[in-house]
Amino acid sequence: MAETLSNKDLHYEFRRELYDISGENIERCYQCGKCTAGCPIAFAMDLGPGRLIRYLQLGLIDEALNSNTYWLCSNCLTCSTRCPREIDIANLMDGLRNIAFKRDIKPSDPSVKNFTRVFLYVIKNFGRMFEVAFVIFNNLVNLNPLKDMTKAPMMLLKGKISLYPSRFEGSGRVKEIMERWEKN
Repeated sequence: MAETLSNKDLHYEFRRELYDISGENIERCYQCGKCTAGCPIAFAMDLGPGRLIRYLQLGLIDEALNSNTYWLCSNCLTCSTRCPREIDIANLMDGLRNIAFKRDIKPSDPSVKNFTRVFLYVIKNFGRMFEVAFVIFNNLVNLNPLKDMTKAPMMLLKGKISLYPSRFEGSGRVKEIMERWEKN
């Protein structure tokens, strides 16, 4: 008689895989919402980080993996630093991306894929995030070049963004690492 796996078994297997990759136990989350409240990208996500974790807790694996949340996560660590349960949510998002790559799951919205490509391009070429370049390149790639033009003057006046990237000593090393990663 062939052994069949129940949904509970599959849920356990997935949680185990996620834990092995990320080192994070999703069962520790008690849904306080601090991760989503602090996430600077939450407005663009179909599920906030907290809701994504809840889906995973409930075994809604397909729904979670078909979300754009983990694709959009910029790993700024705001969610991780706010978590009262000390769950490294950014690391969890990396784990979900790794699982998605293994399962050949791609983001459903092309702008999500473009977001990731542009993000990595900016990091590679500037050594760290340069917001102005990121917004310009992202808007160009998504064929919406004027999308954020009305916001830029006020952000410049308030000192929220700079027209020039900040430089640091290790930026060349970041580029080397990124180029080596691209070859593999």
